[in-house]
Amino acid sequence: QVQLVESGGGLVQAGGSLRLSCAASGRTFSNYYMGWFRQAPGKEREFVAAISRTGGTTDYADSVKGRFTISRDNAKNTAYLQMNSLKPEDTGVYYCAGRLVGGRKYDQGAYSYWGQGTQVTVSS
Repeated sequence: QVQLVESGGGLVQAGGSLRLSCAASGRTFSNYYMGWFRQAPGKEREFVAAISRTGGTTDYADSVKGRFTISRDNAKNTAYLQMNSLKPEDTGVYYCAGRLVGGRKYDQGAYSYWGQGTQVTVSS
């Protein structure tokens, strides 16, 4: 199995930026499709972004499209989420997750491995 550890969360003012990292260990990182999800207080966890195994294909939730960028460095066993123009509604716990199946990128149940989450708080 693969272990995932997120970092890079914090408190930022609206309009600011943060870069989240997801470090993987264990199995071969490049075998896994990766995704980022978030959970706001009192809400269900939701899809944010996904990336293919090579990084050549990405997808985003409409709410973050144009502001967030997902990427990965397979040589460093790390996935990233660059978040720009942050809004208070982006506040939540951000999780990275890995899946072996090629489809179902929006389906949390398709992801076998999850990190512990990192808190992002955007103040107005």
